[in-house]
Order: sequence, then C-alpha cells, then structure tokens
Amino acid sequence: MNEAIRPGPETPPQASSRSPELSVVVPTFNERDNVTVLYRRLEASLVGIAWEVVFVDDNSPDGTWDVVRALAQQDSRVRCIRRIGRRGLSGACIEGILASSASYAAVIDADLQHDETQLPKMLSLLASGQADLVVGSRYIEGYKSEGFNKQRAGASALATEVARKMLRVEIADPMSGFFMVRRDRFEELAPKLSVHGFKILLDLVATAHGDLRAVEIPYTFGERQHGESKLDSMVALDFIGLVLAKLTNDIVSLRFILFAMVGGIGLVVHLTTLFIALELIKVPFAEAQAAGAIVAMTSNFILNNFLTYRDQRLKGFAILSGLIMFYVVCSVGLLANVGVAFSVYDQEPIWWLAGMAGAMMGVVWNYAMSGLFVWRKK
Repeated sequence: MNEAIRPGPETPPQASSRSPELSVVVPTFNERDNVTVLYRRLEASLVGIAWEVVFVDDNSPDGTWDVVRALAQQDSRVRCIRRIGRRGLSGACIEGILASSASYAAVIDADLQHDETQLPKMLSLLASGQADLVVGSRYIEGYKSEGFNKQRAGASALATEVARKMLRVEIADPMSGFFMVRRDRFEELAPKLSVHGFKILLDLVATAHGDLRAVEIPYTFGERQHGESKLDSMVALDFIGLVLAKLTNDIVSLRFILFAMVGGIGLVVHLTTLFIALELIKVPFAEAQAAGAIVAMTSNFILNNFLTYRDQRLKGFAILSGLIMFYVVCSVGLLANVGVAFSVYDQEPIWWLAGMAGAMMGVVWNYAMSGLFVWRKK
C-alpha cells in the first residue's frame, strides 16, 4: 500500500537556499491516501514561490505520518509533526503555524476539498499589505461547490449566522477552514486561542475583536477523495462552547464551559432518575437519591470522555479505572458543594444564592480534579 502513494523514485531531492515565504499547514487524521496528492498539487500551484508544507498528524492509525516522512526524505520543504495523546483540528493548526518559519501561513485541509490554486492569490494580497488575513469564503459571489452536501451546508450557514450575530464577526464565512494569515499577527493572538475544537478561524477572528484586516475570496469546494471528516456528532456542542467562551472574553476556557454544559445535562439525568425511582419504582428517598447520583455521574463521565476530553479520550481498561476515579472526584466535589452552600447561607440566608454558589464550587472542583486525576495528559 505504501508504495502506491509514496513519491516515486523519479522525484529528485528538493532543497532551497531561500527561506520559505509561505508555510502551508495541513492538519491530518487518517489521510494517507491524500497527502501525496496534496503535495503534488502544492508543488504545481506554488511554482516560483519559496514554500514549505507542515503536516500536523494526530497519530493516525492508518500511518499518515509515515507517508509524510517518506515525502520529507525526498523534499526538505515537507515537514511532519506527529502528535501523541492530543487531538483536535484547532490545536493542530496552532502548533503547525507556530512551528512554521515563513512570514505567511495558510491552513488547508488534507481532504483535497479546498482549492490550492488560490494560494498564490491569497499570498499576493497579504504580501502587498492589503490584508492581514485572507479567507477562502463560501458565501461570496464566485464560490462553487462540488462536494458540500445540503445537510452540512445548512448546518454551516446556521452556525455562521449565530457566530456573526453573537460575536459580532464581520467576515462572511468565519466557519471556513481555508485561510492564510500573517504569522506575526497570528503569534500575537495565539496565547488567547483555544487548542480545543474545530473552528480555528472563528476563534482567531473573534479574538482579534475586529483588529485583523480581512479579505475574502471565492474558491471551488471539491469532493472528498479519501479519508474521513474530522468533524463528528459532538461538533455542535463544541461550537456552542466556543461561542460562550468568546462571549465571556475567555475568562473561562472552552473546556470548562463544555464540562459545565455536561454537568447541566447530568442534573437533568439525576432528577429524571430520582423521579423514576421515587414515583414509579417506589424506593425510599435515600436509595433513589443515590441511584440518581450514580446514574448522573456515569452519564457525565461518558459525555466528558467523548466531548470535553475528546483529545485525551480514555479507552479500554482505562475507561473503568477512569470511571472509578471520576466517582471519587465527584463525591468529594459534592462535599465541597454542600460546604460552600452552607457557608454562604449562614452569611446570607438566600437559598438560591447559596445553592448556586455551592453548585459552582462543585463544578470548579470536579473540573480541576478531573483534569489532574481522571484525564491526565500523558
């Protein structure tokens, strides 16, 4: 399989005495059948431009990183960052851009749906000083689509409208995954960007608060050839979490907001289980409350494992040990919840204020301890 997709022996080693002017950052996951094709397309489109391509691979099971390394051995303009224990398109883009050495950095998908022939035009707009950011847009005249299904297009349009109105983002397509930016401007904003989630451009533009001069150009959106989409069923919650994080001026992180959202779902699960146990099964309150707590903690653990800590997802036996530790963390968090609530109530006997203070303490405790003991970074 490798021989069919690696560069053939006729490809001469490439080296350039010129420092790269453009770094093309390509986040990958299970894209081994696409990376060589994309490399060939970049080579054809960027003639006369000093460029490099940085593939940031999330340890793809299909060995995408191995194919990229074979390319890098024959062309010094190709680099590979293989990430272990980390997942997520935004984080991959941030790492790739910060690892680049050019004055301008482009982000393009490896699925061959973005139009690499537009890169020289995007570079020209930046190099001439007309813009700090150039976006390949789906919502301006001249855009064509060959591979954007109606369901995905509708969801993208809705998310775009929400982002533009709630975050006051001015560009037409803040959800685009195809853009080019001045690296010095990106580095200014990078410390405030979230490494979680999928909408790096939205995060970048919202964080800049209108301080990035942006130009949008149309392009042709092609059909996916191989591999799999990096978006999954949880991306909607991911998007909501990012919007909420930006509305709070990043006072709280995207991961914390997702954790709290999962906690809200857990409260509904707890009350539903409590009702069923009390009213339908007719068990005593103490047993019903315990059942509600266990079911809620279990559902919270599952959702957090698949959403909040998606990039550190526990698998195999680690799921069981992680669940047990999550029970312990949440049990201590419950004590913190009650302790703070009683303390607030003694000072100011307003039940809802005391309850909210206790709940917030419980969420903060559970979030901090879960990161330390349940979903530890390897």
